[in-house]
Amino acid sequence: MREEVIAAKTTTSEWSIADPVRTHTTFIGRLASKWWGLALIGALVCTAAGTLFALPEFGTSHWHDEIRIYLAQFWVWGALTPAIVWLDRRLPYSGRALGRRLAAHILASIVFTEIYFYVFTTMRALMGVAPWSSLRISQLFSPAVIGWQIWCWLIYWIILGGIQAYQYYQRYMNSELRLERLEHSYSEARLNALRMQLDPHFLFNALNTISSHVERDPKLTRRMIEHLGDLLRMSLESKDRQEVPLAEELAFLEHYLEIQKIRFGDQLRVVMDIAPEVKYAAVPSMFIQPLVENAIRHGISRRASGGTIVVRAKHLGDRLEVRIIDDGVGLPLGWKIEEAEGLGLSITRQRIDGLHPNGASRFVVRNRKEGGTEVDVSLPLRLVGDEKSERASA
Repeated sequence: MREEVIAAKTTTSEWSIADPVRTHTTFIGRLASKWWGLALIGALVCTAAGTLFALPEFGTSHWHDEIRIYLAQFWVWGALTPAIVWLDRRLPYSGRALGRRLAAHILASIVFTEIYFYVFTTMRALMGVAPWSSLRISQLFSPAVIGWQIWCWLIYWIILGGIQAYQYYQRYMNSELRLERLEHSYSEARLNALRMQLDPHFLFNALNTISSHVERDPKLTRRMIEHLGDLLRMSLESKDRQEVPLAEELAFLEHYLEIQKIRFGDQLRVVMDIAPEVKYAAVPSMFIQPLVENAIRHGISRRASGGTIVVRAKHLGDRLEVRIIDDGVGLPLGWKIEEAEGLGLSITRQRIDGLHPNGASRFVVRNRKEGGTEVDVSLPLRLVGDEKSERASA
């Protein structure tokens, strides 16, 4: 269906909160794939945040003290965040055991708050913002700093909330990716099932055509069997491909038409009008043959004088336009494609819709004013095979 870019998995340090599915197309992505790169990014973010919070005090006499205090705050929390992530991932409780997880984090939040406050106070002393006496136990647990410790405890829960939000985002993106893969697999299975229905349908019809000539003309029957063998070989070669170059599809059609020409003789006339530039356009495999077969069975074969089938393909802007025209008996009054006889038309339409969903294709069957029927198919123009290689090398 389509061209798909799946991000490569990368391994960071065991506490990394980096997305496990990551594209390496940017400098930041490559840097974050290394533990030291991730640490560098974290340090820069914390420094920028501390500077931003200190900006309101810019120009005041105590601005230098304020920026050092804010930098110390964010640097310490930045250093403790990986440990909080590590602890959250190592808790032996699943997401369903919410009460136990909360109890574990309540206990951890008290421990981390005290660790933070001690390290933060040490950094303030190192920076000359606070006296070394503030590291005494009596000072760390004095009533004067209880309010500040409560605020630090709340910051722990803010960080934990951000971690949980990111993890939920990861799960959501991974579930979206899994859903996309399931939808793609379902689409592939559905298209393969449709193709499997089409192969025996075509084979039975071809065998019926051949069986009607066995006794009448054994020599012609042998020629028909040879062409049928070529058809089966080509069908097996393309069975694992939903799309093939138009040239390959036309080669398959040519063998089928040879069988029909032997059967109908001069009563069947075929005109091929194929623009050279669309020879390597991607088309659904085995999609023209059922349309031509339908035109012969329900249009040409019902006229005593036979008729002509025109297969036309050209490009119109970024579209591939394919038309199968016959001058047979035409469609009956009130005909609907949903009520069409046989499998050829309905399966071909479903396969085209499956390969080009959401209105990207057009499939119309209508009567012609001049008499007969016209099948109009429009697909996105995309080159494959040799022509694509030639253009790329040029």
